Amino acid sequence: MDRRQFLTLPAKRQQTAAKAETAGFRTDSGITAYTGEFGTAQAVHLLKRAMFGSTPEDVTWAKGLGMDAAVDALIDTVTAVTTQPLNTYGEDETGIAPGTTWVNSAPPPEEGDLDRMRWSSYKAWWMKVMINQSRSIQEKMVLFWHNHFVTEMDMVNDSRYVYKYNTMLRANATGNFKALTKAVTLDPAMLKYLNGYLNGKESPDENYGRELHELFTVGKGPDSAYTEEDVRATAQVLTGYRINPVTMEAYFESTQHVITNKEFSSFYNNRKITGKTGAEGATELDDLLDIIFDQQEVSKFICRKIYRFFVYYLIDDAVEQNVITPLAKIMRDNQFELKPVLKALFKSEHFFDPLNMSALIKSPVEFAVGMVREFGVEFPTDYMAEHEALNAIRNHCANMLQDLGEPPQVAGWEAYHQAPQYHEIWINTDTLPKRNLMSDSMISAGGFGSVKIDPLSFTEKLSDPSNPVTLIQDALDLLYRIDLSDTSKAKLKNIILLSGQSPDSDYYWTDAWNEWKSNPNAANRSIVENRLQTLYKYLMNMSEYQLA
Repeated sequence: MDRRQFLTLPAKRQQTAAKAETAGFRTDSGITAYTGEFGTAQAVHLLKRAMFGSTPEDVTWAKGLGMDAAVDALIDTVTAVTTQPLNTYGEDETGIAPGTTWVNSAPPPEEGDLDRMRWSSYKAWWMKVMINQSRSIQEKMVLFWHNHFVTEMDMVNDSRYVYKYNTMLRANATGNFKALTKAVTLDPAMLKYLNGYLNGKESPDENYGRELHELFTVGKGPDSAYTEEDVRATAQVLTGYRINPVTMEAYFESTQHVITNKEFSSFYNNRKITGKTGAEGATELDDLLDIIFDQQEVSKFICRKIYRFFVYYLIDDAVEQNVITPLAKIMRDNQFELKPVLKALFKSEHFFDPLNMSALIKSPVEFAVGMVREFGVEFPTDYMAEHEALNAIRNHCANMLQDLGEPPQVAGWEAYHQAPQYHEIWINTDTLPKRNLMSDSMISAGGFGSVKIDPLSFTEKLSDPSNPVTLIQDALDLLYRIDLSDTSKAKLKNIILLSGQSPDSDYYWTDAWNEWKSNPNAANRSIVENRLQTLYKYLMNMSEYQLA
C-alpha cells in the first residue's frame, strides 16, 4: 500500500519530490564534505538517522560540538552494555532463579517451553538497551546488522545463542566488515539458523554458502555473477563446523571436512582453495573470505545497504556514481573498516542535502524507541514491572510489522529491501492506526504498558516554555523533520494553548504556565497539562511525525 495514501506531505516537499522523480534522480550531491550551516535542523537530522530519536539534550550536545566532531563522536563512541536478560517467567528447569540472568545457563531441554518463555525476556532487554543508548551509532548499527545477517529465534531455538549473537553484532557494529562476516559464519546462532552445524562431507549443506554470496557479501545485483559452482565450493569449505551446547562455542570437526580442492567461477577469477587436512582445514574459511572480498561488488553491495538504511531507499545512477562508488572505494582502501565509510557518509553534502532530510518513514522500532527517548519516558524500577512495560512496547512494534529477533525471512524485513515500496511498507491501513493508538496512549493519563509521557517534564526542557510561539517551534524542531506553515503553527497555538482566545492573547498561556511553576497545585497543573497533552497528541497524529 502506497504510504502517500496516508501521509499528506507539505506542498513544498511534494513539489521537490515530484521534480526529482521527473528529472530521474534524487540529488546530484556527493560525498564532498558538508560545509554549510549546522543548526538545529541539521543536528536533529544527524541524530535521528544515527540514533533512535533526538532529545533536547542530544541536540544541545551536537550543536555544541559542531558537525565534524559530533559525527566523529557518534561513530567512535562504543559503550559496553552491562545488563543481561533476566528470568521474568518464573520456574526454570535449568535452575535459574527469578530476577537472575539465564544467558550462561545449562542448555535448555529440547522438549518443553523453557526457551520460548525466554524470548520475551531477551526482546524486552534489547528494547531497554536501545532506549538507554549512549550518544552513538552503535545501537542503530546493531539493528542494521540484525537485518543484514538475519537469524530468527524460533529457528535457532536457543535464546542463549541468540543473546550471544546480539553481543557479537554489537562488539563488531562499527568495526571491520570482513572480520564481522567471519564472526557471523562461526557463530552458534548462525550455524544453527542456516544448518551450518549439520554441514558435513557426506552431504555438504548449501544453505549458508548460498546466503553468504546472495545476501551477505556480493548480493544479487546486475554486477554480481556468482554461480551454483561457487555455492557448492563454499559449502565444501565450510564443512565440519559444530556447536558445543555447554560452552556455546563453535569448533571444527576435521573428520567432517571435505579435503579436496575447491574451485570457484570466473566471477571470482577462477580462484582455487587447496584442500587441507586435520585442523588446518579450518583455515580454508580465511581463504574463502579472501576470494569473496577481493570482488569489488562486496564493498558496493554493503554500501548500498548502508545507504538505504541511513539515507534513502532509492539508488539511481547519480547516487550510484556520486555516493556508492566513492564510499565503496573508501571501504576497500581501508580494508573494509566501517568507520571511515560511515564518517564520509555522515559528513557529506549528500547526507545534509535538504532533499535527503525528512525522507524516510520511521520503522516501528524507530517510532517507538524514538518516542520514548525524545519525551524522556521513565520506566518502573522493579524488574518485573519494567519488563512488562518494555515487552508491551516491543509487542506493539511486532504488531506494526517489526518484531525484534524475528525478521520474517532470511532477507530481513521487507521494508529494507523490497522494491519498489521499500520503507512505504511500514505504513498501511492496519499499521498506521496502531501507531496512533500507541502515541495516543503514551500521552494520555492511562499511559501505554504502565508507562507514559510526562508532557510537563518534556516541555520544561524547551528553551522558553512560557512563550507559546517558542514552545511550539521548539517542539516541532525536535519532533518533526518538516516545518509547519506559520498558519498551521498559529492554529496550534490559538486552538490548543490559548483555548480559542484571540491570536494576540499569548499571555493566557504565559500566565497559566507561570502560575503552575510558582504554585504547582493540582488545579494549576491540570490547566497546563491538559493543553500540552492535547498539543503533543495532535502533533504525533500528524503525518509529519512518521518521518525521520
